[in-house]
Amino acid sequence: MTSPSQRLGRWLAIVLGLALGMVLLVMFVVNRQAPTHSDSPPAPTAVAVIEAQPLALRLEARGHGVARSAETWQAVANVSGRVVERHPHLENGALLREGTKLLVLDPSRYELAIAEAEAELAQLKAEEANTRRLLDLERQALDLAEQELSRIEHLAATGSVSTSQRDALRRSTVGQRQAVTRLENALALLPARHERASVRLAHARRDLADTHFVAPYDLRLGEVEVELHQFVSVGQRLFEADSLAAAEVEARLPFSMVRRLLGSVAPAELEPGTLDLSERIDFDSIDAELELVGTPGVGWTGRVVRVASGLDPATRAVRIVVRVEDPWRDARPPDHPPLQRDMYTRVRLLALSPEPQIVVPASALHQGELYLVDEQDHLVRRLVSVAFQQGDLAVIESGLTPGERVIVDDLQPAIKGMALAPRRDAALEARLADQALGDVALGERP
Repeated sequence: MTSPSQRLGRWLAIVLGLALGMVLLVMFVVNRQAPTHSDSPPAPTAVAVIEAQPLALRLEARGHGVARSAETWQAVANVSGRVVERHPHLENGALLREGTKLLVLDPSRYELAIAEAEAELAQLKAEEANTRRLLDLERQALDLAEQELSRIEHLAATGSVSTSQRDALRRSTVGQRQAVTRLENALALLPARHERASVRLAHARRDLADTHFVAPYDLRLGEVEVELHQFVSVGQRLFEADSLAAAEVEARLPFSMVRRLLGSVAPAELEPGTLDLSERIDFDSIDAELELVGTPGVGWTGRVVRVASGLDPATRAVRIVVRVEDPWRDARPPDHPPLQRDMYTRVRLLALSPEPQIVVPASALHQGELYLVDEQDHLVRRLVSVAFQQGDLAVIESGLTPGERVIVDDLQPAIKGMALAPRRDAALEARLADQALGDVALGERP
């Protein structure tokens, strides 16, 4: 149980605490100071600005595509036969020079066909010469017969020769005429027979040529499906090979980017009846850069050669074909491999805009507004119209005039009319000009 003295001590402690609190509260109220008022304005906020100026702009389109050889040889057997010769390096991935003999099929059947056709042509030539000699003799005999018949006809008219003798000579002359006609007909048919034999000879020679497979250019072999001593049939696939002369990438690029890019290099007026797209668009004025995805620093320079027909059915993107000449020339595997089949690449196309454009960093936009510094160094918030954004850049269509100062800092809070202390960022202006000209490596951003 609690004693009366303990209860009394507890109440005294509570009363003393309350009294001490009241004394402190009175002291704070008596000693409080009124807030001070200053007539001087707040210090201006320091901000970085750039001066809006029209800049030379290289329009850009970016996309991706898979590399392939510009020319691929699908070797297919045009004749049948057994493989009698096969290059020892006829294997997938091998590099072979132009003119290298790759494969030979058994040529004996076609060599015999050539010999037979040549023999027939020689026989026809001899037959023609013999027929011409016989025809000359028969024509001489016919001339004599015609002369004799003319003489007998004259005698028969005077009654000096019997009618039967005249008729017999007539029959003999007609027979001679038939002999001459038969030889003339035979001679007239010889050119057709000669032509048929020549066709058989040409066909046999072509078949013989088809038994040899020689590299038509420097190439890299793909899949090989034939072995030594194997019999191949007509139409059978033997191997495939890619040319080393050039590679192509069919890049998929957004339609809006391609439309803007190609519009900058298309003439204002076209000749009537112009159908070829290469005549309507100056592809040579478009710079093309390619980079191997996932391997920074490995890239190639190419050129646009054509626009493929139709849009990509999945993404509705435009298919632009970029060609890289001699992709093996500067290859240094593994650091810098050549551009070859099935490499996945990032493609960047650039073309100079016909007119300079006012460009600002995209980060300077705040929901369609730019923060500007007026002549009195006060904040101005202005709505602008953006033509398009290109990477980290925003191209201003209207609402901003050259010479105005654009705030590039993230100003918080941004109160209209607030005092500012602007500082011009010349380094950012130079970097902006470089970005506008596309002087930034593919895949990099400052």
